[in-house]
Amino acid sequence: MKKIVKVAALSLFGLTLSVAQADEDAVKQALTKAMPSVKLESIKPSPINGLYEVTVGGNIIYVSEDGKYLVQGHVVDIAARTDLTEEKLGGARKQALDKLGLDKMIVFKPKESKYTVSIFTDIDCGYCRKLHSEIDQYMAEGITIQYLFFPRAGKGSDSYNKAISVWCADDRKAALTAAKKGDTPPAKTCANPIDEHMQLAEQFEVKGTPMIVTGKGTIFPGYLPAKQLAEALADEKGQK
Repeated sequence: MKKIVKVAALSLFGLTLSVAQADEDAVKQALTKAMPSVKLESIKPSPINGLYEVTVGGNIIYVSEDGKYLVQGHVVDIAARTDLTEEKLGGARKQALDKLGLDKMIVFKPKESKYTVSIFTDIDCGYCRKLHSEIDQYMAEGITIQYLFFPRAGKGSDSYNKAISVWCADDRKAALTAAKKGDTPPAKTCANPIDEHMQLAEQFEVKGTPMIVTGKGTIFPGYLPAKQLAEALADEKGQK
């Protein structure tokens, strides 16, 4: 009898996996057909029955198991008062930044690095300039800053062209610092990651600059003084 029950349990488990795989395939086929240019990072069941969690770059969407309906928004555990989507988004953002790679960022690193943040910046943004004018203070706090460009005026704008010129300069860090002070960088063009930065910013739903992304993928919108940012990063580091 026990053997029969065990076989039945294994059969049910196999059926469950088959159904789950079928649902995942339906979601993948529907999204691929509707959005062929979008690269799906992962598809897996969400905390809500009937919905699948789909990671697209640094963003998360939800799709019905039959692939017919797409839901955008955050899933919140009411009892626990926890934003489940935001927890997952942190990991998705971190993965997207890691995938982009340091060779496609302009990095300012202190002698002793305690924390790392990625910052979407606009050369002509006032608070971006203020933040960079205090770069030595961030270095003193042990904060490594990885810059990505997000020209808010869009592709082809003066800010966009300046970003390309800075990237193509012989000394990118020096060129960025000069541009942040108001100097117009000598016009240059070369292969550059600016469009990739902007695409990632769109996935991260960047609304303004600077936008700070921590090593765990948490977002701090806007300018934060060095000491305040260091305190926030220390708090985050102390969390499990």
